[in-house]
Amino acid sequence: MKTPSRLAAVAGTLLLGTALAGAVRAQDDGQWTSPGKDNGVTRYSGLTDITAENVAQLRPTWTFSTGVLGGHEGQPLVVDDTMYVVTPYPNVLYAFDLGEEDYPLRFKYRPDVNPASLGVACCDAVNRGAAFADGKIVYNLLDGRTVAVDARSGEELWKTRVADLAAGETITMAPLIAGDRVLVGPSGGEFGIHGWLKALDLATGEVVWTARNMGPDEAVLAKPDTFKPFYDAGTELGTETWSGDSWQQGGAPVWGWLSYDPELDLVYYGTGNPGPYNADQRGGDNKWSASVLARRPGDGSLVWAYQFTPNDNWDYDATAENILTELTIGGEQRKVLVHFDKNGFAYTLDRASGEVLVAEPYVDVNWAKRIDLETGRPEVNPDKLTGKSHGMVRNICPNLEGGKSPASPASYSPKTGLFYVSTNNLCMDWQSSDAAYIRGTPYVSADVPYVPGPGGHLGAFIAWDATTGQRVWAIKEKFPVWSGSVVTAGDVAFYGTLDGWFKAANAQTGELLWKFKVGSGVVGAPITYRAPDGKQYVAVYAGIGGDWFLIAGDVRSDDPADVRPPADFAPDLARHTSQGGMLWIFAL
Repeated sequence: MKTPSRLAAVAGTLLLGTALAGAVRAQDDGQWTSPGKDNGVTRYSGLTDITAENVAQLRPTWTFSTGVLGGHEGQPLVVDDTMYVVTPYPNVLYAFDLGEEDYPLRFKYRPDVNPASLGVACCDAVNRGAAFADGKIVYNLLDGRTVAVDARSGEELWKTRVADLAAGETITMAPLIAGDRVLVGPSGGEFGIHGWLKALDLATGEVVWTARNMGPDEAVLAKPDTFKPFYDAGTELGTETWSGDSWQQGGAPVWGWLSYDPELDLVYYGTGNPGPYNADQRGGDNKWSASVLARRPGDGSLVWAYQFTPNDNWDYDATAENILTELTIGGEQRKVLVHFDKNGFAYTLDRASGEVLVAEPYVDVNWAKRIDLETGRPEVNPDKLTGKSHGMVRNICPNLEGGKSPASPASYSPKTGLFYVSTNNLCMDWQSSDAAYIRGTPYVSADVPYVPGPGGHLGAFIAWDATTGQRVWAIKEKFPVWSGSVVTAGDVAFYGTLDGWFKAANAQTGELLWKFKVGSGVVGAPITYRAPDGKQYVAVYAGIGGDWFLIAGDVRSDDPADVRPPADFAPDLARHTSQGGMLWIFAL
């Protein structure tokens, strides 16, 4: 039952949300020019042609095979009259003319990606998409380069090497463009990399600055007059919170989503797991792995940082999106950052300071009892600590795929005041052994069998109230939900499933309104846009991949030697899907 204070909080949020939604509708130009739609990565569209009342009439209007079998994560872009699609390796860029019948190719750009990167990529050779600015399409290549292409002609404008493939670094993330800076980071947490974020000059591709995620303050760009974390004090936190020199191979990759607040002039990004998985080999909090960092895009200066999972024992990467909005918390309107961490807690932070305002579990969690808002630290369950000294530890929830995968970006509607989140219901057993660091090779050493979570389902698509830390509704799914989502002013939330369904739900109530079988599991993020013909469309990739290519079993039919048994916790997933590589477009 809603208490008076809860009702007041809801009313305040909805009043603010209604005003914000009206402003978004007024300014939404129907394009999708950055990975998360806007700087705040809300994945919210102000378009209203498709509504909860008519979405059942949605029909496919166009499809395209990318020619690549693999995990199609990320999302297309729509800029003016052109749609841009980036494939998994070999990272082909397609540009489709939306102003002509049948959407013919405007151009096709084929980069020369080093095939050796396939052997280094941890968890499938995915790509999470491109960004547009200043007439350029900018995206990353698996082999560690960032490229800019002329958005009209397809001419390559610049190409810059930013990652070291020989050290185990690849790039799968979508870049963020903040002013004249292109922000990029590496994958490679399982290879013992020394994580970083780099800023490139948008005009030339030149690397302007590099900031390490751990190490000496000088390398982290943690300057005494600028760096003011809310919960931590002292200097050299990036070395003093690691045993010995373990920070040098400490991981903390940046393979997820970045956001930007132009008023505060802060870029926000999450870092991945520390290495190796055996926590006994890296005592201390291991800052700033499994953290969110706020930096100035101009010079990279670190302004604040907050660690979600100190001394991460469970591979709880914090690379998920940090959604920026304004919410009423405790009767006060706050500029917030909302983050659904792999560790199973949903966090609402003050994005100017890094203070934790709300932190509650959004899935079943037993590795920690709660988050202490006074200290910002989790109250860890000692029975769930891992490391070689702990032997086999049973039934840790959530498992290392996370309560939500960072590859599955959530969305936020200022109209409803709710966040829409793809979740997993999996737990794990864990046994660590000693890991030996050899440059450019896996640095892991853990046996981690998965087990289903409680309730008889492996995933759910949920709506979340970040002002109170409460689930509002949920659609349970047979398999983990690995897609991103998009929500619209028409009160429709779209998401996809691993068994190949693309679905639409009522954003207010959670009622399932429509579904369509797209042929392969959905691990990408849908978008919606207005085409030159004036109509609203919805687009999504179909192409199972990422971790699920490794787990699902026999889903690859083009290689007769690749017939693997399915994971025992989801033995029939391969009965419903195979690898694919399709772009689907729908309209009324």
